[in-house]
Amino acid sequence: MSPAAGPVVLGIAAHFHDAAAALLVGGELVAASHEERYTRQKQDPSLPRNAVRDCLAQAGLRINDVDCVAYYEDPAKKLHRQLWTGLPEFPDASEMALFRLDADRPRREIRELLGWDGPVEIVDHHLSHAASAYYFSGFERSAVLTVDAVGEWATSSWGLGDGAGLSLLDQIEFPHSLGLLYSAITGYLGFEVNEGEYKVMGLAPYGTPRYADKIRNLIEINDNGRFTLALDYFSFGRADGMLGDRFTELLGVPKRTPESTIDDVHRDIARSIQTVTEETLLRMVGRARDMTGSENLCMAGGVALNVVAVRRIVEEGPFAHVFVQPAAGDAGGSLGCAAVAHQRLTGERPHPRRQRSALLGSTTDSNEIAHLLGAYPTHAVHDYRGDEAGLLGAVSARLASGKVIGWYHGREEFGPRSLGGRSILADPRGDDTRDRINASVKMREAFRPFAPAVLAEHAAEHFRIDHESPFMLETCEVISPLHLPAITHVDRSARVQTVTEQENGRFYRLLKAFAERTDCPLLLNTSFNLRGEPIVHTPVDALLCFLRSDIDCLVLDDFVVDRESLPQAWITWLKGTRPPRQSCVSDNVYTLL
Repeated sequence: MSPAAGPVVLGIAAHFHDAAAALLVGGELVAASHEERYTRQKQDPSLPRNAVRDCLAQAGLRINDVDCVAYYEDPAKKLHRQLWTGLPEFPDASEMALFRLDADRPRREIRELLGWDGPVEIVDHHLSHAASAYYFSGFERSAVLTVDAVGEWATSSWGLGDGAGLSLLDQIEFPHSLGLLYSAITGYLGFEVNEGEYKVMGLAPYGTPRYADKIRNLIEINDNGRFTLALDYFSFGRADGMLGDRFTELLGVPKRTPESTIDDVHRDIARSIQTVTEETLLRMVGRARDMTGSENLCMAGGVALNVVAVRRIVEEGPFAHVFVQPAAGDAGGSLGCAAVAHQRLTGERPHPRRQRSALLGSTTDSNEIAHLLGAYPTHAVHDYRGDEAGLLGAVSARLASGKVIGWYHGREEFGPRSLGGRSILADPRGDDTRDRINASVKMREAFRPFAPAVLAEHAAEHFRIDHESPFMLETCEVISPLHLPAITHVDRSARVQTVTEQENGRFYRLLKAFAERTDCPLLLNTSFNLRGEPIVHTPVDALLCFLRSDIDCLVLDDFVVDRESLPQAWITWLKGTRPPRQSCVSDNVYTLL
């Protein structure tokens, strides 16, 4: 046993997409981080060596202080499904595909790359997802629903958490998958699978569900909340997409070419798959209530990040309380498997309180940032060390004047949302703010919505929401008396983050300073990255993103850098340069191997 108070458990998610590490000490979640943030490879699937090193460093520990390493899926069960899926194509299989078909690889790399020779606890994929939600929900008893593309074999599962115990009661198995159905339509609409699902969700409110009946031909939902796919429409191993000619004939619409014009028909298809997904999930949560009798629901898996569906579950579903793990995708499996390992080691549940913050990553000392900025022209860098009030006044003034701010402060977020650690911020009242940030800052599609961060005590004045929403995990109606075009979607919805001083510190105080200056207690808050890149991790990442975009001002902890004060040659040299995008998934198909 390590000298720490209670067992030290390191959880690892790897070898598919979005590799991550999480560290529990005595059942407390002390750190969690995504590997992609360090390597700058979007959705990096590699064993998360950098993330592991950072998590241990934050806790002041070394690998030999760890009592157990947990892994977020069963490699042998996964190989069984991989062989079933990919064996017919083995003669033409790529070297990378064959490399993935190795059930000993996780244990071997944990030993060789991490230098770990102790026990490795294997936790099934959907149990890891379920644990990431239940054990961090604060509920004493709860139904648990996990929905994603696929784990080992499970694609959807129902479970029950009761005290320290967590069990899975039933599951739907591959190839019947709601997540794969949504991803298949994502690819058909010309967006990247496992990345563009957010785009489909954002595009949906612009359309009408006129293709919903045809999409319902692809999925049959039983009275008990289970479903099956009409498999003759699918070919999950196709390199050119998961939906074949029969679907094209059914829909009467050809597949959209990536980066081509988005027409009304594409908006309508997006709305249709979103509608069918919401209907299916509502039936599934109904079954979860029937199976468990609990008034609480925990959700995880990538489909749980469909914030529009979560809104309907909260408003129309049979549960009084709903908790969604903020890192609901595969990265969150690192939290879950660590929690299960802790329970197996001690017989006790970890982390009995509700997770209140996703600020679980590393931070950078102000003195390090000062050293980095030492080469910059002195007139371009404003040093506010020891003067937070001055910093907040300067930044809120820039925001009120219409400036777009890159905000880097404190620990970074774990999960897909920027929540005030690594954020791009702007005044939500500007009529052209959304279009400007989409086109010149984020460099992404014009229809993509932005989220608001609002002082928690003022949330109900501006949004139809009666509970906290600290992680941007559901949408709600905008009811504000203010004109807020930059954060109001076409259907008058917004994906809200409620902000408290206890959990968000300086970010809360910035919102308060902006409110005192403008009588507007909210800001546009989006992730600090360019399209196709991970969220910034280091001050250097933030500087490069700042210089390569049209962000007006960069705040690095206690320092403010104005774009207009920098040498024009720097901006001209870097503007528009982007590293080549690297991803572990195909644009068209889910990488089942």
